[in-house]
Amino acid sequence: MQRILQPGDIEALDHTRFPRVLPPAASSLFAERAARLRQLADGNPIADYLLFVAKIVDAQHQAVAHVPVPTLADDIKARAQQHGMPLMPALDHLDPAWHDVLDSLIDTLAREDGLPEALQPLLGALRELSHAERDDIARKLLQGEGSARDVGISPFIMAALQVSFSRLASQLTDADVPYTDTASVCPVCASAPVASVLRIGGQAAGHRYLHCGTCATEWHMVRVKCSHCESTKGVAYQGIENDQGVVTAETCSECGTYRKLVNQEKDPLAEPLADDLASLTLDLLMGETRFQRASPNPLLFVAVAEPQEGDDAALPPDLS
Repeated sequence: MQRILQPGDIEALDHTRFPRVLPPAASSLFAERAARLRQLADGNPIADYLLFVAKIVDAQHQAVAHVPVPTLADDIKARAQQHGMPLMPALDHLDPAWHDVLDSLIDTLAREDGLPEALQPLLGALRELSHAERDDIARKLLQGEGSARDVGISPFIMAALQVSFSRLASQLTDADVPYTDTASVCPVCASAPVASVLRIGGQAAGHRYLHCGTCATEWHMVRVKCSHCESTKGVAYQGIENDQGVVTAETCSECGTYRKLVNQEKDPLAEPLADDLASLTLDLLMGETRFQRASPNPLLFVAVAEPQEGDDAALPPDLS
């Protein structure tokens, strides 16, 4: 007797199937990231900075549960699917609720014991900005155009945007996310990946995913392709001698860029954004090569902001 298989039955028989998109688990994302940052701070030359960022991420974890999730209209989903474009480009989908998230982060960090005194004026300045001024800075940061004038407040603004967009992205299904024409940007919010990650566990095991620096969505890309220009030529990996190899720099001779690969097979607790942030030594070494970093870490704009005319030189805050 023959049985006609339905689409779901066919997929169930495909043991090689693996997820194309991994939505963020917003309820645990920031708690796990903060824990990883504290682990990586032990013995790290930038330990003070990592511990400070961990406090920002703690505040993100407190805020995310209270973020209202707007309904994404069916016509937005249909248009993205039809045209092969990201579902909700961040520049066009700044939910006004992100300002409440930012205010929540400011309130939490202002109460936090041990917050560097040098940063207290930044929190006050952020609180005084109008929503229009905040939106203007946010849009510039999302386009990679942060200025030295705003470098001190940039991580706080990006932290608020991360909460807002990851909360929305966490509600999406694989079917909601379109196949985009450009595979090197996030198919959900059109942001650049902060790093790529070689996953372990479940059906995603052994596959490389790009990790969005804004909404934390991950999408699959084969390892033979450059994660920036998608070339299959000239891809190589560079690391620090005698290092465990958890983080390496994937370089591309075609476009002259690099992006870090975080390998969970080397450390199951590795987290893309945290491990990228903690491996600045690798960035310094790559700075001596011809390869340029493909995209910044959204919580470390101090490292990439270009001074504008009339600005003082961009310097990291004194966290000692």
